[in-house]
Amino acid sequence: MKNAIGKLSTTLKVLGLATSFSCLGLAQADEIAAKYNVDGSTFKCITKMTAVKHYFVDNLAGNLAGTVKVAEAGKGEFPEGSVLQLIPNEVMVKQQKGFSPATSDWEFFALDTDKGGYKIVSHGRQEVNNFLGLNCFDCHKAARAEFDLVCEQDHGCAPLPLTRVMFHAIQRVDPRCPAETLSAEDAAALKELGPIIEQIKNEAAANKK
Repeated sequence: MKNAIGKLSTTLKVLGLATSFSCLGLAQADEIAAKYNVDGSTFKCITKMTAVKHYFVDNLAGNLAGTVKVAEAGKGEFPEGSVLQLIPNEVMVKQQKGFSPATSDWEFFALDTDKGGYKIVSHGRQEVNNFLGLNCFDCHKAARAEFDLVCEQDHGCAPLPLTRVMFHAIQRVDPRCPAETLSAEDAAALKELGPIIEQIKNEAAANKK
């Protein structure tokens, strides 16, 4: 009797492992390789992109008009190749259909920028964290369906304690861009940013413990 129970237990464990690997294979099969390959020359000075509202857009497939149309409408599905950027060191790229159903085919990028250009720190689907230690997909997945995972103040995403003026100031100091004279408002916003960013980083680190 004991031997029979032991054999049954072993069989169930093997079946369980087989099922786990089978599920893992199915999950991976739902995703395909990126159509638009990004390297160290793909992205440019943020203010050289097309401004829409308070962020900047581009399109790697040449369909800038399609990207701008959805961005200006404030809702709808972005066409493939769309590039969205709010600050210099974070980018979203809309890959082709089937790239990543879970992220609505968006690929997230974390960048390290300097005067010479930028390096890709990390990129991917659900696993990318930004410079604050926050997971990109965790923030964007809260956006309601009609907004295609794009966060704005009224899209359903958890708000960051940063003002529009602060985002504007960050955009103006992209190290890849030609230096420009900051307005008094931008300069004041940058001074306020330091403690706020440290607070967000500390909270993100504490939440991971």
